[in-house]
Amino acid sequence: MSLKNLRWKWIAAGLVVLLLAGGLLRTLAARKAQQPGADAAVAVQPVVELALTDVVQAQLRELQRGLPVSGSLKAVNSAFVKVRIPGELQGLTVREGDTVRAGQVIARVDPFESQARLKQAQEQADAAKAQIDIAERQWNNNKSLVDQGFISRSAVDNAQNSLTAAQSNHKAALAAVDLVRKSLDDAVLRAPIGGVVAQRLAQPGERVALDARVIEIVDLSRLELEAMLSAADSLELQVGQEATLQVEGSPRPLPARVVRINPSAQAGSRSVLAYLAVGDTSGLRQGLFAQGTVATGRAAALAVPLPAVRTDKPSPYVQVVENGKVAHKPVTPGARGESEKETWVAVTGVQPGAMVIRGHVGPLREGTAVKFTAAAASPLPSAPPSPQPSPASGRGSKSPSP
Repeated sequence: MSLKNLRWKWIAAGLVVLLLAGGLLRTLAARKAQQPGADAAVAVQPVVELALTDVVQAQLRELQRGLPVSGSLKAVNSAFVKVRIPGELQGLTVREGDTVRAGQVIARVDPFESQARLKQAQEQADAAKAQIDIAERQWNNNKSLVDQGFISRSAVDNAQNSLTAAQSNHKAALAAVDLVRKSLDDAVLRAPIGGVVAQRLAQPGERVALDARVIEIVDLSRLELEAMLSAADSLELQVGQEATLQVEGSPRPLPARVVRINPSAQAGSRSVLAYLAVGDTSGLRQGLFAQGTVATGRAAALAVPLPAVRTDKPSPYVQVVENGKVAHKPVTPGARGESEKETWVAVTGVQPGAMVIRGHVGPLREGTAVKFTAAAASPLPSAPPSPQPSPASGRGSKSPSP
């Protein structure tokens, strides 16, 4: 190989090395130029925007403790009109929903049989009365003969016994007449109470047996809730406690009051029945389902709305806003109660005045940045004041949530 060829090889190798070095330098320069953008992307974090209604302050509130109750509404007064004598039912015209008065004639049972028995009993009574007349004449005759000495004293005694027996038979016949007359009166079915017909259980012309039910009447002017409570809950219940009920299909809350508590527990379930009188019964019906809360007392405690306490972790916690970020604070829930028409729960683990995120916001990752809308930013306090023990704080001062 000549020296000239060797020189060209070295020159070509040098050019290749220079080209490779230039490409490497360009690559490093491009990466360096892209590095600030990547750092900026890493620095960008998601920000959650909250409104004023999304947060509430943990404050000292006076909670009305309550006991949940539920059950069906029942009429205090209800009655079944029953047949007292068997026979064919006649004259039944009332139907479900009709209003009846106490003592109103509802229907009749065919009185033919009762009338025939009454006539028979009356005839037997008349026959017994005739026997009294015969026995009385016999006794008077025997008494005269004894006074004259024609017959012995025993004959008078026998006549006296016959008269007594005839009188007793007549009294028994009169009692039979009264009994048949009573059954004739029972053929007329009358309403024992005033109210509304709830059921019609027989039809006109039907032959009904003794004690067969014809109609059911309910008095809707007085309704009560029959609630079943556990043994532990029943210990907190007392006669006279006030309650608020919500009846299915009715938008308005109804006042109620505990009027009776069953002294015996139910066999098997060991539950206790309590009865709550409903204050306003207009528009209500027997059998409607109702539920509500019985007020059992009041207590002042640091509380938050019940939905704000989250349970999607092993321990309950609340989401609070601290230094513009979301923080999760473990809490221990306590007594529940009503305050400002909302269910609140007493908690320990948060400071008074902590900005608690309401439950409708949903779960947020801890450390997520938070900013408030322009409308909500101005009213938010920079440092929430601690509640003061005063009557106003006992009732609960106004929180950022309406």
